[in-house]
Amino acid sequence: MAKKIKHIGIFTSGGDAPGMNAALYAAVKTATANGIEVSGIRKGFEGLIDNDLISLTTNQLQKTMHLGGTVLKTARSDRFRTIEGRKVALQNIHKSGIDGLVAIGGDGTFRGVSLLADISDIPCIGIPGTIDNDTVGTDYTLGFDSAVNTAMACIDNIRDTAESHNRMFVVEVMGRDSGYIGVYSGLTSGADSILIPESPQDLEYLLDKIKGYNSEDAFIVVLSEGNKLGLNYVSSKIRQVNDEIDLRFCKLGHIQRGGNPSASDRMLGIRLGVMAVNALIQGESNKMAGICDNQLVLTPFSKIAKQHSIDKELRSLVELFCH
Repeated sequence: MAKKIKHIGIFTSGGDAPGMNAALYAAVKTATANGIEVSGIRKGFEGLIDNDLISLTTNQLQKTMHLGGTVLKTARSDRFRTIEGRKVALQNIHKSGIDGLVAIGGDGTFRGVSLLADISDIPCIGIPGTIDNDTVGTDYTLGFDSAVNTAMACIDNIRDTAESHNRMFVVEVMGRDSGYIGVYSGLTSGADSILIPESPQDLEYLLDKIKGYNSEDAFIVVLSEGNKLGLNYVSSKIRQVNDEIDLRFCKLGHIQRGGNPSASDRMLGIRLGVMAVNALIQGESNKMAGICDNQLVLTPFSKIAKQHSIDKELRSLVELFCH
């Protein structure tokens, strides 16, 4: 029989992602309905070490679920990487009476709670919150859809000025080691070329396309930041192949992380928040809540180390529209 959960600690860690606040709201709503106390842990693992806990209620979170970012704050924690830091965190968990954890973040967050599990029997369920959509065990992660919509809108705006001046723009989007944002924002904005980490040969197709390019139409290149070539290198190669092109480049940066979450990200946060708490109640631990083929699934943290990357179908779309 699963141990009865009486007090859950919940935190957000790593990079912020739109939809985190919706997940917080849903988790607290579910816990409250089951008579479970919830404490918010501020600034991720740093808050565990500093015992920076606050009480959370559904009323306060309902008013913030539509906001981007995270009301609990987030931070990287070098101290938690040490065994001493993790022991202090565990002492604070016991001291506060927390007997279950919900961690919202990416693969680094799940590695962190896995390290805590090595010295503790505190059950933990993770919720994937990262705009890169690079987490195995779920089709989509919190923040991805919102980031794509932001990037797409920016590229649409860039196209307006590019068309007016007959310019080529190289637009860099986020995606540390994953091309999901690049593929989705590039295809949906009608980009002429998409360069992603998973397909390094795409640069050759781009350079071949622009050798004799002298059209009055805009030419949009979407570049994932994880592409090893980099913005400066790609720009220099374009100029080498065709120095007649009026070339500009734009790095969208952290604007993709901000803004109110889309309806899809809010709904994803709600579903995963509810699932995470229910999983703790049912005795599950060291697993991530996700959605595959629109079905709720749990994936052990041990399998999250593998990266969710672009599949053949998406690559074929890039080839069809951009090669």
